[in-house]
Amino acid sequence: MASILLQTFSFVYLLLFLTCTASLLSHDEECLALREFKQTILHQNYDAPGFQKLDSWRNTKSNTSDSECCLWDGVVCSNKGHVIELDLSGSSLSGTINSSSTLFKLVHLRMLNLSMNNFAESQIPSEISRLNQLRSLDLSYSGFSGQIPNEISHLIRLSWLDLSRNPLKLQSTGLEYLLQNMTRLENLLLSGVDLSSSVPRFLANFSSLRSMELDDCQLKDEFPTEIFHLPNFKFLSMQKNANLTGFLPLFHNATSLEHLDLFWTGFAGIIPESISNLNHLNFLCLQRCHFSGHIPGSLPNLTQLTYLYISENEFTGTVPSLASLTKLTTLGLSFNNFEKRNGYDWISKLVKLNALLLARMNIHDEFLPYLTNLTKLSFVSLGENFIFGCIPSSFMNLTEVAYLDLEGNQLQGPILSSFVSFKSLEYVIIGGNNLTGTLSPDSFLGLNKLKVLALDRNRLSFLTSTNYINVTLPEFEYLDLSACNLREFPAFLRFQRNMKSICLYNNEIEGLIPSWFLNSSQETLNMIGLSGNLITGFHQDSHLLPWLRLEEFEVSNNQFQGSLPIPPHTIVIYDVSKNNMTGEIPAWICELKSLRILDLSSNKMTGTLPSCFGNLHNSLWDLRLNQNHFHGPMMNTCMHGSLLREIDLSENQFIGHVSKSLANCANLEFLSLADNNFEDVFPFWLGALPNLQVLILRSNKFNGTVQGLSSISSQFHKLRIIDISNNSFSGRLPDKSFQTWNAMKYVDLGGSSAMGSQFLSNRFVRSEVRYSMTLTNKGVKREYQRILNIFTAIVLSCNHFEGQIPQSLQDLYGLESLNLSNNHFSGHILPSLGNLTNLESLDLSQNKLSGKIPQQLLHLGFLAFLNVSFNHLDGPIPQGKQFNTFENSSYMGNPGLCGKPLSKECENLKAPTVFQTRTSNDNETLLPSNIIDWLVIIFGVSSGLIIGTVIGNFVYARYGDGLLERFGLRKVRWVRPLRNTRN
Repeated sequence: MASILLQTFSFVYLLLFLTCTASLLSHDEECLALREFKQTILHQNYDAPGFQKLDSWRNTKSNTSDSECCLWDGVVCSNKGHVIELDLSGSSLSGTINSSSTLFKLVHLRMLNLSMNNFAESQIPSEISRLNQLRSLDLSYSGFSGQIPNEISHLIRLSWLDLSRNPLKLQSTGLEYLLQNMTRLENLLLSGVDLSSSVPRFLANFSSLRSMELDDCQLKDEFPTEIFHLPNFKFLSMQKNANLTGFLPLFHNATSLEHLDLFWTGFAGIIPESISNLNHLNFLCLQRCHFSGHIPGSLPNLTQLTYLYISENEFTGTVPSLASLTKLTTLGLSFNNFEKRNGYDWISKLVKLNALLLARMNIHDEFLPYLTNLTKLSFVSLGENFIFGCIPSSFMNLTEVAYLDLEGNQLQGPILSSFVSFKSLEYVIIGGNNLTGTLSPDSFLGLNKLKVLALDRNRLSFLTSTNYINVTLPEFEYLDLSACNLREFPAFLRFQRNMKSICLYNNEIEGLIPSWFLNSSQETLNMIGLSGNLITGFHQDSHLLPWLRLEEFEVSNNQFQGSLPIPPHTIVIYDVSKNNMTGEIPAWICELKSLRILDLSSNKMTGTLPSCFGNLHNSLWDLRLNQNHFHGPMMNTCMHGSLLREIDLSENQFIGHVSKSLANCANLEFLSLADNNFEDVFPFWLGALPNLQVLILRSNKFNGTVQGLSSISSQFHKLRIIDISNNSFSGRLPDKSFQTWNAMKYVDLGGSSAMGSQFLSNRFVRSEVRYSMTLTNKGVKREYQRILNIFTAIVLSCNHFEGQIPQSLQDLYGLESLNLSNNHFSGHILPSLGNLTNLESLDLSQNKLSGKIPQQLLHLGFLAFLNVSFNHLDGPIPQGKQFNTFENSSYMGNPGLCGKPLSKECENLKAPTVFQTRTSNDNETLLPSNIIDWLVIIFGVSSGLIIGTVIGNFVYARYGDGLLERFGLRKVRWVRPLRNTRN
């Protein structure tokens, strides 16, 4: 048996050997394989520099020529004549590489580089595993698509793997499976590939790893911090992975990191003091993360830094002097929560700075004179600070400045003498200041490089001239003349052919849009902002917008009439709100596959909603149809995968039930169905929406109980504002109704911002749409043009709720406004409401509440509005603190209440009785009250001292308690309780 097994094994081994030997090609055969490979690819551009690389690949049938392939450009052979390297990078190649390609016959290859070509019709064939001698594989920027084959994991000798910037997707096996055997990896580059995976922890055991570049890969979960401590690790770039979390570890002296880029990731925590141990670090970017705490005092020890960018975080405190970082060319500290400060003179030491970004830094100072030493500056961003005064003449020394952002400060003085001297200017953004003067197009003659000009929200006047003749005006791409006292369209715009964005908000332009404007920049214009004027329509009859690449059309708050103008299919933001538009919503709306913001609110439109709205679920973020005359049932708005974040259908005439399709809106943050005729039960199933923050169902015909609020499926974890007032809800609120409303349980001590949608478009600036609403707060119905993300409110007024106030309210410590008025609540006011120390408005009026107003409400130090009127409350009104500011109207309709501010005094607050001067020994008598003592004396006087005393004691012993209860005199504060009974 053993001999048979041995023979079988020998036969299999021989067969494998012969198979492998047969697959190895001779030198001539490898050259022939290369020539055949060349014949399968196309050449996109014969004039491209890389194409000459293939000129040496002679297309001849002679074996002699084939054998010379080792002399071809991009080909390297071994001493034995085998092709071991093939570099065709940047050769303008295209075509298809499939499993039959002769490329995979070159099994001796150690390096393969096909980067920067265009194999757009190709997937990476699984046959690549045949090249198992590869040390370096570079397919970056070459158009490969589809899934990454698992067979790449067989290339265990790889030290360099670069598949970046291809439309590739990792298979479900994950990054862990792909890399598990590549223990020799030194450089891993997969940027732009959809990995949808976590970073494997075993990479921390790859001691040869030197660099890792995984930008924009949809990475998730926590980054293994042990990777930072790898002995040879120098380069880490993980930017644009918002779901990748992590923190910076304690660094030791052996760390050799040189480049760290975590831009737009979920990294958080502090920057440790030990970061100073990164002696070789020259690039540090932590922009748009969640870092907090103070900037470490050891940061100035990183003297090799040339790039430092920590903007858009949550840093606090002050910025230490960075004067020692003399090699810096880029410094970005913008958009943090630093303390008010005026001392940044150390910046003058950074003479190599090319880019300085200090926007929204809470700088309170005159225009920064220390900038004048930085003669190499070309990018200056100081917007949204408190910089005041005039721009000094010494600022003119910065002749290299190309980008200048001073927006949103308090600068004064004339504008002309400040900027026309900067001949290199390309971008000027100085809106939102107090700059003065009168401008005309001639003011910018000579600034030939100027592309972006924003003068909005100053004290400027811009003169227009219908006779203006174009000479040497700059070719603007972005122009913002908002609030510049314009009364007509600037005539010089007719000569602008390359405009991309025009903003003329909040001027006094009236009448029709001129026909020449419709013919301007038709090929390039992507943004038009005309909101806040007196424009009535277009000079031409056509309602077709002529700009072929238009993305943003904003004409709100004008006097447009008629039907909706038709935009191109490229439109992203379509805002015609607050006009006089009429007619129904046209069907072409559903064909706008790029549409993200649709705002038709505050018009005179009518009709039912088109059923095709669901076609926009892959693009639409915000849908605003409020304040129109739409009617009929609610359409099926959402499908699986919907991106909708805001839906506002309020103040229309919708009927029927709330569409169950909303359950598909996993991204929904804001929903308002107020002031319609919806007739339904409470849609408790909305609580399963993971991002819902605002829910407004006010003034409809909703009815029934809300028992579902306490169910597991109704969680409302992120809900911050709910208004279901003026409906017909009834029954008891379950005691656990609010126990899962986690967003209201914490007081947000961080910075506030307006709720809304932000996204990047092709505009020069970030697009932002803010949510708005109407809500009754502090007794007044008010319109919120912006909703802060720290505001919380519960409005349940004008329904038929009954029973006691739910105990679970006491856990909502972040609650600012609570309105339970006009219901049938009974029982006592919860003393535990005094724990809601963030409360500013409390309205319990017009219910059936009884008992006293709890003294614990004195703890509500921010309470600005209180209304407990028209209940059955009694006893004294708490005195002191905020309660001293409330007027009679807060308490009227409660006859049993007494004390200020009411004129009715409380009886138990009058002069003390005689027994209040008793000694402690007197208070220890067995008598339960001073009243019983007086009864004894009365009987003694009337019947004689002895008989009276006997009878009095007899009455006390047998009937004392009953008499006290009958006269309501049982509770007297100064008498010690008997047998541990309560007073």
